[in-house]
Amino acid sequence: MYQLGSMANKHAALKAIEVESGGIGIMAKKMELLYFFIKDLKTPAANILKQDALSIGAELAVPSGVILCEMPTYDCILIGTVKHMEILSRKELAQPFGLKSVAKELKRFLAVKNHPTQVMGIINANDDSFYKGSRFLAEDAIKKIKKMMKEGAKMIDIGAVSSRPNAAKVTESVELERIKPICDAIATEKLFEKAIFSVDSYNPAVVEYALKSGFGLINDITGASDTSIIHLALKYKAKLCIMHMQGTPQTMQENPDYENVMVEVSQFFAERISKCEALGMEKKNIILDVGLGFGKTLEHNLTLIKNMGHFKVFGCEVLVGASRKSMIDKVIATPVEERLAGTLAIHLKAVENGASIVRCHDVKEHVQALAVAEVLK
Repeated sequence: MYQLGSMANKHAALKAIEVESGGIGIMAKKMELLYFFIKDLKTPAANILKQDALSIGAELAVPSGVILCEMPTYDCILIGTVKHMEILSRKELAQPFGLKSVAKELKRFLAVKNHPTQVMGIINANDDSFYKGSRFLAEDAIKKIKKMMKEGAKMIDIGAVSSRPNAAKVTESVELERIKPICDAIATEKLFEKAIFSVDSYNPAVVEYALKSGFGLINDITGASDTSIIHLALKYKAKLCIMHMQGTPQTMQENPDYENVMVEVSQFFAERISKCEALGMEKKNIILDVGLGFGKTLEHNLTLIKNMGHFKVFGCEVLVGASRKSMIDKVIATPVEERLAGTLAIHLKAVENGASIVRCHDVKEHVQALAVAEVLK
């Protein structure tokens, strides 16, 4: 006897023992437990959902005071199989006290689709980024880009301004001066035909210059706070990566504080996605980045990584970027140059939990690690 692992293994095991094909999908739904945190559920709704869950073999974990209605709302955890959630997503549509919204949210989670995993290489066209091994200017940058593409990078992210904690501010003219030679070379050699190029900037002038050079993605650490960035993405038919950051690079790590980091980051994405859609952008062109290390403590970062799959509910690709970051040093004291192993551990877990784009300094090692992880599913 042995315990089956991933859903892929469960499907394969059912097929191996020659379960009837129609039954495989039905039985597989009963082989995976799901857990949903529900914040501020009205007390009557909690009691109804508790009974409905128990009636089908699922469970709603609630505080002890719920049955006595001591408070108007409670935080709860819904536990059950995929099959249970399908039933509840239909059953709660007819219930009052906000349970219709819970049902609709369950339907959204059940409809989530997976995206193929892609590796994004990092090129920092400046002399201030926290990892010296990512700093490249002009011709050296192009050589490194070609090397990353050969190693398997499908995307290349290029930024001319450091966004590390307490990074010095850079003027628009300096940022343009740094990135122009690289953009020009990419355009001249038509490298954009072989990979997707991303401009790591929130400066409209810099972004537009890159898009004119063939870039197809805007990586905006301010989360598209400037509407003109969204307009540029639409004008040039480019994708947009929205990142969450509390504060600015100069202030973000002074005292990061959240009542609930998952809830607050999720609300931020919901608002920014709505803003983009209102201007005409489709979800398929939006990428989400939770912003590890951008206004987060180690505990915040770990929570986001462990629950990365939640953000797939928005219907967008999810990017993870923890390459050689200080959170590794907070787990085990390690200089930047020696954080590759920690980086791989974080990124593999993030991909397992739902991320599909891995932003990293070490392309070759990530391509290898991800390929091995894929066959182990």
